[in-house]
Formats: sequence, structure tokens, C-alpha cells
Amino acid sequence: MNPSLLATQSLCVTGSAGPVLDAISITLEPGELVALLGANGAGKSTLLRAIMGLVPARGSIRLVGEEIGSLGTAARARRGIGYVPEGRRLFPGMDVRDNLLVACRTDRRGYERRLEETLMLFPPLRQRLATPAWQLSGGQQQMLAIGRALMGGPRLLLLDEPSLGLAPLVVEELMRELPRLRERGIAILLAEQSVARSLAIADRVYALARGRIVAGGTPAALRQNGALEQAFLGADIPVSSTQPPERRSP
Repeated sequence: MNPSLLATQSLCVTGSAGPVLDAISITLEPGELVALLGANGAGKSTLLRAIMGLVPARGSIRLVGEEIGSLGTAARARRGIGYVPEGRRLFPGMDVRDNLLVACRTDRRGYERRLEETLMLFPPLRQRLATPAWQLSGGQQQMLAIGRALMGGPRLLLLDEPSLGLAPLVVEELMRELPRLRERGIAILLAEQSVARSLAIADRVYALARGRIVAGGTPAALRQNGALEQAFLGADIPVSSTQPPERRSP
């Protein structure tokens, strides 16, 4: 059996007040969209940051079978992990084109190809290439943040709360674009509080509460068993009572 694109095993992160992530084990297959759902403080953002190497973590992180837990953030990016942080973190004084260019690690031909792919995915950016990032709308800034990550040619995209602070219509438009990345073979690990929108596009879901995975499976299965409601209410769910999510065949 081929190794998963991403696999974490017993991943733990400890903060000043105690455990932030407790024994997190997840898998993600090539071209799969997996949602991480949970209330504020559940550990979603910390999990993405741990996978990206932005916070110290114990346990195993494997990318296509290779252990990457000892690698720095830049080395993980070179191996094909893209990261879109909460809050976008753009270079506000740089124009759209330069925000995209700064993330591209290829020659001019490769840059032009990736730029065109990004602009096809997010057409509103095409007319704003010379516009400073701070002058963009919130939705356009989020498109730019995702586009910047795509310019690195990732096979795995870590996407942290892309709907935060956006109008509902803008969120719906953005969420419609994410499944199109699967057509390019890019897997997405999506951390979100927007349950309904995430369930509508995800292949599988993990529910987090208080730094632990409390449920996992297909969107249909989680809709039926009530685990998501309990996770968002903060109720304790015994980890031993949940079944691990089924792996999709590569």
C-alpha cells in the first residue's frame, strides 16, 4: 500500500498552560480535501502550525512516508507543503504581482505558468496585479494569500480559517473554488469554524475539541452521529468511543 500524502502519529504540542494538542493522528491522501472542525481554541490552527514546523511538536509527521518532524519550515515548504495562515499575512505595501512572485521558487517559465493558473482560479486578481495588497477587499486579500501559497507549487495546502472576517457571499464564492484545486492534484487540510460550508466540500472530516480528535469520518457520518454538535459545545467525548476515519483509496 502506498503511504499517505500526510500522516501524523501521536502529535503533541504543549503550551505554558499545558497540552494544546494531545496525541493527534490524522491522514490525508493525494487530492483529498479534509476539514478540521472545532470551536475557537480547539487546536485547529496549532495543528496546522505544527505540521508546517512553526511550533515545536512531539510525535511523528510524515510526508509521503518521509519523516519531516525534524525539518525547518523552509525545508517543509520545499518538499511541497503550502501554508495560508489565519489573517492572510500579506506584504501590504507590495503589489499583487510581487506578493505572488515572492513565493515562487522556479524559473521564469515556471513562474508565468503558475501565475496564469492562479489568475484562472482567482480572476479578480488579474486586473489588480499592480495594486498594493492593502488596497484589496478582504475577499481579494484571501484569494491573494491562497494564490501566494499556490505559487510555491504545493502538493499539500494547509488553509487556516479562510472565511474569517469575510461576507457570507464572498465565503461561498471562495469555498466553491477550493474543490477545483483537487483537479490539479493538490490536497487541502482546511481548518474552519464554518461547519455547513466545510461539510459541503470535504471528503472527510476530523472534529477537534480541547486539543483532541473526538470524531472523524465522512461528512454524512458526522452529520448523523451528533459528534460535531458536541465538539462545538465543548462537551467531553471519550476518544476510545470514536472510530478512526476511513482512508480513501489512492
